[in-house]
Amino acid sequence: MSDNELLLALRNEIQPIKDTLQETRNELHDFRLYVENEIEPKIQLLAENYVPAAKRYEKAMPEIDEVKRDLDILKKVVAEHSEKLQKIG
Repeated sequence: MSDNELLLALRNEIQPIKDTLQETRNELHDFRLYVENEIEPKIQLLAENYVPAAKRYEKAMPEIDEVKRDLDILKKVVAEHSEKLQKIG
């Protein structure tokens, strides 16, 4: 086999690899565009909405805890009054 034939055979074997590599690069480029144009804006929108909601929740926690304590007291009072009413009736 001459040098030219060997070089041609090598090129023929390398070309499919080059083609596959180029396809992979194109797909990666498309994926990056998709992430940039579709995924990142949605994540940004989620973050913009989540942070204020989380801050409101954090701010309301003491009030929520107070409501829970009040509810527990009300349950006890209602149970006591129910018990007293059953004894009367």
